[in-house]
Parts: sequence; structure tokens; C-alpha cells
Amino acid sequence: MTDNTQIEKALRMVETAEANLKGAKQILETLVPHRTSAAPVELDAHEEGDLQIVEGIFDGQCMYGPNGKMYPVPANYASKSKLLEGDKLKLTVMPNGTFLYKQIEPAKRKNVKGTLIKEDGQFKVLTPEKTYKVLLASVTYFKGGVGDEVSVIASEDPNSTWATIEALIPHMGGRNYSEVDSF
Repeated sequence: MTDNTQIEKALRMVETAEANLKGAKQILETLVPHRTSAAPVELDAHEEGDLQIVEGIFDGQCMYGPNGKMYPVPANYASKSKLLEGDKLKLTVMPNGTFLYKQIEPAKRKNVKGTLIKEDGQFKVLTPEKTYKVLLASVTYFKGGVGDEVSVIASEDPNSTWATIEALIPHMGGRNYSEVDSF
């Protein structure tokens, strides 16, 4: 083989490798959000006596720890704590198997108003910029329904797909405040 032929072959191999890496990253992003972002997140897992300590990233429903291992996060806890996609969590696994979560690094947040909708059996919030998925636990906690106006907390990451409900925005029905029943 000539040098030019070897160079062309090597270039094709590099292009193929780059295309394969790009495809693999896209697949991983759908399976483990935020693990392939521009700023890689350092996650730790270790033992402290009888306790197992695992750090991970919340994806809107679960926490993904080192090596992409998934850990369940109770929906009621995620809703009550207003956990957000991209939040870094610490999980302590107790000797009896109890999972204790703590938020250790919140994702950058923004507040957005939107309308609660139901699409494909999933509650979502339609905002002027995009539609976000929300946990059913949040909707039921706030006694929300389709068409309700809500305030949500969303990640500043433009690739995020989940938000958390902060509050249901009450409709006054055109009445003056003085006509509304007092609290």
C-alpha cells in the first residue's frame, strides 16, 4: 500500500469511529440523561462502616449513580423536595436496607408558568418555551387537573424534559378578593 492509501484508510477509520462515538453518546443520553453533558459529573460510591454511600444524578424519576446504575427515588419524596432533573443526590443505604436521599448539588433552576395537560397518559406542563413532564405525585399533592395553571421549577438546561410543580395558581373567577372566602 502507498502512503496516500494508508492515510485515506486511516481517515475513514477515524470518521467511522467518530460517528460510532456520536451515536453511542446519543443512545446514552436517552438512557442516562446528563451523563454525557459537556461538564462531566464526578460521582462517588463507597462504604462507611455498615453504610453504603452513593452519589448520583436525578433524571426526573430515578437517580443514576456511577456506571449508570439506577436507584429508585420515591415519587412523593421527589415531589415534596422539589427535586429537579440534573440535581446531584447522595444516597445512604442503611444496614437494614432503608434508602435515605439528600440533595447535595442542585441544578440551575428557573421558574415558569404553564398549563397542566395530559398527553399519552402522562401529566405534563405546557409552557411558552416547551412542554415538561411532571410527576403524578406532584399533580395529586396539589390536587391539579387538566387545564389548571401552575408554576413549575425547571432546569436551565435546554435538554431537560422534566419539571417540578411549585404551586397551583388559583383562579379567582373574576371576583374581587373581598368576595373570596377568607382562609
